[in-house]
Amino acid sequence: MRGDGIVRFGLLEKGRAAATGNFRDYGIALIVFASIALCLYVDADSTLTFQNLLGVCAWVSLFALLRGESSLVRAQVLVAVAFATVGEHFASPYMEGYIYRFHNVPAYVPPGHGMVYLTAVALARSELFKRNLKAITVMVLTAGGLWTIWGLTGAAQKDAVGALLFVVFVLFVLFGRSPGVYLGAFFVTTWLELIGVSYGNWRWVPIDPVLEFPQGNPPSGVAAWYCLVDAVALGTAPAVVKGFTWVQTALWRRYLYPEVIPRLLFAPYLQQDYIPALAPAVLS
Repeated sequence: MRGDGIVRFGLLEKGRAAATGNFRDYGIALIVFASIALCLYVDADSTLTFQNLLGVCAWVSLFALLRGESSLVRAQVLVAVAFATVGEHFASPYMEGYIYRFHNVPAYVPPGHGMVYLTAVALARSELFKRNLKAITVMVLTAGGLWTIWGLTGAAQKDAVGALLFVVFVLFVLFGRSPGVYLGAFFVTTWLELIGVSYGNWRWVPIDPVLEFPQGNPPSGVAAWYCLVDAVALGTAPAVVKGFTWVQTALWRRYLYPEVIPRLLFAPYLQQDYIPALAPAVLS
């Protein structure tokens, strides 16, 4: 009986932890989806100064959402923001594949990429995705396929680039290491692209400047670009965490602990020659 009680208590605690995790994951998704709609709506007719203010709000929101996340997820978000920001400046102001209202990269876009990535991760680890991954995969690929066909046949702005991107997206989902993340990216990026284009926050040019193929506004397979960001974040983040840990440890053991801290504690009361010998005993 006692053993049964312990097992039941353990299962109860696991159930509570799972419920808490689900609440957080769904909360992140809800907050980001709502924030995207609100931010793009108010930015549609805003000034550049107000757009910069939206950027500050986006950074604050991102840092708030990252509270409670693991160091690995935070590193993934950091990599996603850095990689996506470089890509934004290359693809928009330089190549002009898509153009923002002020011909810039709005201040809310870099932190926005972090929020988009975090939402994809939150959806992927939710019970909804874990239990229904195959069904969600079929639904997403069907919807994306129909969108691609429409872009090639019925859209006013033909979309050959979108078809190519959709093929890349399918490869990510079927053969990538984290299909749940890529599927989550499809939902959140489709949401933001359709809203951003409809409000006029940005527009995709009719002819892609690199491939010189017609592309939709937005391209049907646009989620593939975000999947690339996600893949880079997932693959690079472990090395970032390891490097940060090594630097942190090296600074503490080789510089802060034997040099700086003893001098702050003891100088000028003790001669410097005695500091390395006394510091470990005092600080232990």
